[in-house]
Amino acid sequence: MAIRMKTKWHRSKRSQRNMEGSRKERTMTDLAGIIAFNIWKLTREMYTNMEKDGFHFGEDEQVINMFIEIIAFMIQVGDRTVYGKLTEDERREFVSAMALDLTDMIETNKRELLGEGEYRGAIVEKLNSRFGEYSECPYDDDGPSYEFRRLLAHSISQVMAETDNKWVLEQIMDIEVPKALKNLHRMLKDVLGLNKRK
Repeated sequence: MAIRMKTKWHRSKRSQRNMEGSRKERTMTDLAGIIAFNIWKLTREMYTNMEKDGFHFGEDEQVINMFIEIIAFMIQVGDRTVYGKLTEDERREFVSAMALDLTDMIETNKRELLGEGEYRGAIVEKLNSRFGEYSECPYDDDGPSYEFRRLLAHSISQVMAETDNKWVLEQIMDIEVPKALKNLHRMLKDVLGLNKRK
């Protein structure tokens, strides 16, 4: 089943405020919010697909840790995709806002699933650690390299190690990543108008 992604604002006739708001030029922070929302949807879809394909997940924390790994990968793909297509200031604003929105989503879900607690520091630390690792992986016009994709697959297999799931690496590399990348690249082009910026 294809995932529906929100990539455009629609004008509303409901109120003058909505009409005025829809005409306003969007900032990089606004656009990052749309991308973050859709990355969360893509992450959920990857999890749902794997569950349908018979992969077993343990406790809620394991699922959240898998989400963090996917999100770290997606943020890095987003950053690498916009590199050279946005100005450095735009890119900085975009990537920072996207990462902050997604960190908020992870933190909110952790609280809902695991109860109140201080989660943000550990989330940020994990994302920063992964960003450092992804920065060492090649990325070209075709997208993330084998090493880039393999890092995600390996990270998820480590998260799922306790549940004795076989074929996690193959599922991520061969099935989930190609689908997610296709959707993510299309979304980045549509939302940010990357084709017009060439």
